[in-house]
Amino acid sequence: MIRDLLLCAAGLGLSSILGSAIGLFVRRIPHSWNDVFLGFCAGMMLTASIVCLILPAVEMSAVSSWWQVVAGVASGVALIGVLDRITPHLHHLSGIREEERHMNNASLNRTLLFVMAIAIHKLPEGLATGVSYNGDQGNAFAITLTIALQNIPEGMVVVTPLLMAGVRFLNTALIAVAVALLEVAGVFAGYYIGDISSALLPFMLSVAGGAMLYVISDEMIPETHSHGFQKPATYALVAGVLAMLFIEAAV
Repeated sequence: MIRDLLLCAAGLGLSSILGSAIGLFVRRIPHSWNDVFLGFCAGMMLTASIVCLILPAVEMSAVSSWWQVVAGVASGVALIGVLDRITPHLHHLSGIREEERHMNNASLNRTLLFVMAIAIHKLPEGLATGVSYNGDQGNAFAITLTIALQNIPEGMVVVTPLLMAGVRFLNTALIAVAVALLEVAGVFAGYYIGDISSALLPFMLSVAGGAMLYVISDEMIPETHSHGFQKPATYALVAGVLAMLFIEAAV
């Protein structure tokens, strides 16, 4: 189990760094490619959040304990929602869409906001992956694969705002590595939190699932529909859902 967890954490960290490395050298990614790839990943993550996290939480809970699942999903959504209110949206910081104003950000350093925006997307993913390793092993592998694939285009996108803000190449690379390590830390934190008590596992799985649902709906899908390529992105999302179902059946 620990070996699998280490491989999972290393895989997520390396996939994030790979995406950032591509972004550092390519600099500009065609919106059509980015939207299709993110749409595919959104479909995979949507299926993973339900099939690999929320549904197992329901199955391991008695009917009288289903409140844990509801409370967990609501808590995951609320947690990311609150964090999202005090940090800027990733796609708004990328310079692609008109910036949304956040009253609490006025006095903060712009570069710090970039890092916060990126980190808020990585930590829940790491937590979701780590928590899943306390349940079904097949589900855990499926979630790991899904998030690792999603990390590549996300890593390519998240370095662009830093470069646009004037952050030097080396500093941007170091920040990309730090963000990847934050996701790795989230994997171990999620695993040990879920390992504290099996009675809390349905709740923790549901929290992770709710957090993923929020990020998919509030960040990934709107981003893929904001550049005029919503049709290909939608088709890619459907393909991602089917791909995730086949992966889940295979593992």
